[in-house]
Amino acid sequence: MNDSVKKTFTSLLVPIIFVALIALLWAGLGRDPRFVPSPLVGKPLPDFTLSKLQNPQRILTAADFQGKVSLLNVWATWCVSCRREHGFLMSLAESGQIPIYGINYKDDREAALAWLEKIGDPYTMNVYDPDGRLGIDLGVYGTPETFLIDPDGVIAYKHIGPMSVDVWEKKIRPVIETITKR
Repeated sequence: MNDSVKKTFTSLLVPIIFVALIALLWAGLGRDPRFVPSPLVGKPLPDFTLSKLQNPQRILTAADFQGKVSLLNVWATWCVSCRREHGFLMSLAESGQIPIYGINYKDDREAALAWLEKIGDPYTMNVYDPDGRLGIDLGVYGTPETFLIDPDGVIAYKHIGPMSVDVWEKKIRPVIETITKR
């Protein structure tokens, strides 16, 4: 390649790379940074067997989610956002709209029991996942995360972050309405 061709190529390459980077950054600005698509949405809840937090002799399995729409909430006592969402979960549980199952994730059993005793227990059943194996199978990035499970035991929706009235009304309730119309 002669020098003039190299200079022309170089002078074109720099603006093309610059425009491509600007386009990528611009596209990213319109996205919700908390939205992480889950490959499990539309797939059955992974098989699991975990002991109940309050009663280790009792277990919960994926089969227990058959026949009803339910929420599966991943939480921990060390999670600040979990404390923030807890009041909403208590209200939702008291309303009786949907059963809420909890996964106490990578936590200390005694600390979790004390936490629920102190601020209330919104869960139909709470299981203990000390090493995070179920969390890994669910693709949990952190706590809190909440999964909407349909009556066939299929993950219908995944929410990352604290639950709230806004999340319930705008994101989860519409999916429930779609499920119940089938």
